[in-house]
Amino acid sequence: MDNLVIEGGVPLHGAVRVSGAKNAALPILCATLLTDGTCTLRNVPALRDLETTAALLRFMGAETTVTPPVVTVRAGSLRRPEAPYELVKQMRASVMVLGPLLARHGRARVSLPGGCAIGARPIDQHLKGLQAMGAKITLEHGYVNAECARLRGATIPLDMATVTGTENLMMAAALARGRTQLVGAAREPEVEELARVLNKMGARIDGAGTDVIHIEGVDHLHPMDHAIIPDRIEAGTFLVAAAATGGDVLVEGVVPEHLEPLAARLRQAGVELTREETGLRVRGEGGRSLRAVDLSTAPHPGFPTDMQAQFMALMTAVQGTSVVTEAVFENRFMHVPELVRMGAEIEVRGRAAVVTGGTKLSGATVMATDLRASACLVIAGLLAEGSTEILRVYHLDRGYEALEKKLQPLGARIRRVRGGA
Repeated sequence: MDNLVIEGGVPLHGAVRVSGAKNAALPILCATLLTDGTCTLRNVPALRDLETTAALLRFMGAETTVTPPVVTVRAGSLRRPEAPYELVKQMRASVMVLGPLLARHGRARVSLPGGCAIGARPIDQHLKGLQAMGAKITLEHGYVNAECARLRGATIPLDMATVTGTENLMMAAALARGRTQLVGAAREPEVEELARVLNKMGARIDGAGTDVIHIEGVDHLHPMDHAIIPDRIEAGTFLVAAAATGGDVLVEGVVPEHLEPLAARLRQAGVELTREETGLRVRGEGGRSLRAVDLSTAPHPGFPTDMQAQFMALMTAVQGTSVVTEAVFENRFMHVPELVRMGAEIEVRGRAAVVTGGTKLSGATVMATDLRASACLVIAGLLAEGSTEILRVYHLDRGYEALEKKLQPLGARIRRVRGGA
C-alpha cells in the first residue's frame, strides 16, 4: 500500500485546478445504462471509484472505455443486469445501478452494500421508492432482487434527504409511465447535475435543486455528451489547506456558488476569500490570525459533511475553542484520534467534537480511515512541525486525483512512498 510523507510548515502559494466531481460522475455513469447509444463523459477524474464503476459496467456487458478525462459507455444488450458483492463492497455508490437497470431492463440483482466506516447509510429509501413505483423487491442471500415490466409514476415522500436515493429514484422515474414526484429530495449540486444530464438525454425533469422534484416519464432516452462539473469538495480541501498554512492560492475552475456554505464559515473564521475570473483566491496568515468558529453539518445548502474533517484540522490551528457537530453521519470522527496523536486537543462528546485550538501540531505516523479523514490528515501534516507519514492512502485515491502532485507545485513538501501497512 502507498503512504504519503509530508514535511510540514510551508505556506502554500500558487494556482491549482480542480478536477471533475466524483460525486457527480458516478451517478452519471450509472445513467448511461438508461440508453443503448454511446455516451461520452468529459472532465472525468482519474479515481479508484471511477475505475470500480467502469469495471461494474463492463461486468454487466456495457462497452466502456476509460481514458481520463474522457469515458465512453455503450450499454446495448446487457449480459447480466447485476451488481455483484465483489464490486459493490468496494464502493457503496454501486447501488445506483438499481434504478436504471430496473427502469430499462425490467429486472435487477444488486448486492446490499453492507456497513460503512462512517455510518450505516441504509438503502431503505431507494427500495421504498421503487416499490411505490410498482417494483416487486425481495431480499435474499445478501442481494436485492427487483422486477417490474414497466415502472409507473408515483408520489414518493422521502424520510430523509438522501443524495443517492434521490438520484436512484430520479433515474428510475425517467423511464417510468406517468408522473413521479419526489418530496423531501436532496438538493446537492450533484443532484442538479444528474437532472441536467438526464434532460439532455430526453428526460423531463424539473425542480432539481429544491426539495420537490417532478419527473414526467418518457419511453426512450438517447445518448449524450457531457462535461462533469468541478468537484466542490476537492476545491474546498484546497481552500482550507491554503488558509491553514497561511498561504495565497488561486483555486481554479470552481463554481463559487457550490462552495458558499464552506466559504461563509471560512470568512467567519477570518479567512480572506475573493472571486477572480478563473476561480476563488484564498489568502491568510495561518491560524495565528484566525478565530475559532462553531459548525454543524447538514444536507445542502448546509455545511457539507464531506468538509467536516478538513475544517476540523483548520480549527486545531486557530486561537480559541470551536464545537464541530456531525449531524449527518453517526461515526465520522475517526480522524480525531489521529489528530490527537499529532498534538491536537479534541474531546468528542457524542455527535460533537470540542476543539481547543492554538496547539502546535507535530509530525507523527497516522492512519487514514476513510476518504475525507485522509484529506484532513494531509492538511494536518502540512501544518505540523516535522515529518508526518499517512498510512493507507488508498482511501484518498478514491476521491482525490493525484492530490500530492497538485500540492507539490504549491510548495508542499509531500511525496508518495511504498509502504507495508
